[in-house]
Amino acid sequence: MDIIIQLVLLAVGFVMLIKGADWFVDGAAGIAGKLGIPQLVIGLTIVAMGTSAPEAAVSISAAFKGSADITIGNIVGSNIMNILIILGLSAVVTPLKVAKSTIRYELPFMILMTVLLMVLGMSGTITFMNGIILWGFFIIYFIYLFVLTKKQSALGDEAGSVESRSEEKRKEISIPKALLLVVIGIVLIVAGSNIAVDAASALARDFGLSERFIGLTIVALGTSLPELVTSVLAARKGNADIAIGNIVGSNIFNILFVVGTSALIIPIPFAQAFVTDFAVATGAAALLWILCFRKQRLGRLAGAVMLACYAAYFGIWLM
Repeated sequence: MDIIIQLVLLAVGFVMLIKGADWFVDGAAGIAGKLGIPQLVIGLTIVAMGTSAPEAAVSISAAFKGSADITIGNIVGSNIMNILIILGLSAVVTPLKVAKSTIRYELPFMILMTVLLMVLGMSGTITFMNGIILWGFFIIYFIYLFVLTKKQSALGDEAGSVESRSEEKRKEISIPKALLLVVIGIVLIVAGSNIAVDAASALARDFGLSERFIGLTIVALGTSLPELVTSVLAARKGNADIAIGNIVGSNIFNILFVVGTSALIIPIPFAQAFVTDFAVATGAAALLWILCFRKQRLGRLAGAVMLACYAAYFGIWLM
């Protein structure tokens, strides 16, 4: 009976996270639309941060509660899923064009930051000083995005994508309504994260599973649902910049802001077993870069390869 209750609570927590992230993105993107911020930049910043809000809330909450394996497992598991499953599915739905700036700068930066976190974690703990380092790179990333915004505003959106009806609706949202959506979204995200972490930890104990496995799979999947919905819908509607930018920006945000902030609050134990998972995350990011480097697009075959890679990774986990 207790297991059923925990499963229900986990589902409720995820629903609150997803709905909260959805309202947060609508509100934040509505404000950005009013300010005339280009689509690529919205994907890399507002949509990426909004869809990463569940990871942030869950990981920080888990760190406070001493569930370090859920904190780290959620981040690395989400980053692997974001690339191999979400972009893989998005590319299978429709081939995705990839912006030059994403290939030249953002993807290599994401790979570098994944390696950095893995190296920092090899000491066994993500310390306060490590958190400062991660936040330093986060500030550098934001400066880059600020410069990109200026260039995009001057030259126009280089991808030239036609905005979807949902994007136009966001532009039509009044500023007061957009701000209300942002506030309600944040409240739901924080509350949902607490419920999800407590339920996931209880399930791990009930089933005798490690928090690392729970973090890498169940929690990672649940907190990645906003990225999945956002990216697949963006791909179907022809907004490739939002689909790709959302994932790349989300992964960078997960590492630099989520882990960095968690480490500033409390030292995070880093199990050596996670080195293998971070190696997989680095390989997934490198694979994405290789697949879209030559043609500046992610085709259906590439998407199928990425999905197959995740199936192999998960299969090895179960062995």
